[in-house]
Parts: sequence; C-alpha cells; structure tokens
Amino acid sequence: MNWNTYISLFEDIIAKKNTATPYDNENFVNYVSLNLTRQNRWFKRGVILDELKEEIEKISEPQEWILISEPWCGDAAHSTPFIYMASQLNDKIAFRVNLRDGNDSLIDQYLTNGASKSIPILVVRDKDGNDLFVWGPRPKEAQILLLQHKEDETKSNEDKKIEFQAWYNKNKGVDLQMELLEKLRSLR
Repeated sequence: MNWNTYISLFEDIIAKKNTATPYDNENFVNYVSLNLTRQNRWFKRGVILDELKEEIEKISEPQEWILISEPWCGDAAHSTPFIYMASQLNDKIAFRVNLRDGNDSLIDQYLTNGASKSIPILVVRDKDGNDLFVWGPRPKEAQILLLQHKEDETKSNEDKKIEFQAWYNKNKGVDLQMELLEKLRSLR
C-alpha cells in the first residue's frame, strides 16, 4: 500500500471503521491514535539531514523501499515519517508499506536476531528485486536502551516507556538518518 493508504488505515481504526483484531481492543485503538499524533508531529517538526538528502539525491538507479510496519507500533511512529520523507527526495525510489500482521512470508525473511518479528523494518531493493540493505527495527542506541530496560527490574514499565519516548523526542530522528546514510553510502 502507499503512504496515504497506510495513514487512512490509522484514521479508519480510530474512527472504529476497522475493528479487526487487534483493533477490537481499545488499548490498541489508543496506541494507533497516539502514534498518528506522533507521526504528524514528526511531519511538522522533523528535518531530513543535509547529508542524507545529498546521498539520496545521488541515487541514479531505481530502488524500492518496502516498509514493514503496523499502526499500533510505537517505534514505527518515530521512524516511519523520516523514512517516508527521505524516500520522497528522489523519484527513483518507489515506496510502499506492507503490514506485518497477516503477512508472515515477508516479515519471516527479516527477523530481528533470527527470531523476532520486530518492526518497523525497511527493506531497500534494487530494480531486480535484490535486497540492497535492511534497516530496523529501531536505531542502535534505542535498541541498547530497550535491552537495558529489559534487564532493569527497578523501574516500572511506565517509567521505561516514558524514558524510551524521551529518547526518541530528544534524538529527533538523527540516529535513524545517520544509519540510513551509512547504509546508502555502503552501496557505492
């Protein structure tokens, strides 16, 4: 699906037009609403780094950027707007979103640590459908923080969530963009 269809899915879930599992659970509807707000904030305030912009503008052969995500995913709310905005900087990039849930054949090819269906995942392919690189499910520093949270039994889950969101808000998409830049440069 394209980006607009993906965003329409958020709106349908929030308006209760889509009540398929897991959106029959009010908690998931609340996650979707919060994530849409976060994404909209990044579209208003997020800035694509000049270095990444320049590297993307150098792409001369067609690429397909496939984003595997879900509306309920908190990590996706902070990453996908930057990925989408970056993809729009070069008309050689075809961008689409694939939902993770119900599409095991795709996500099973890109398991995190060989086991987890963590999202978002960005798969970048060449014009022949060969994978050029994969990014995700979150910036490396955010992954380190997540692993620290899993080991830390002294903090409440709520405190961990607040700290995690604060990391994303403070970072402003910079680590994600630098990681994408590194991967794009490695293709030369």
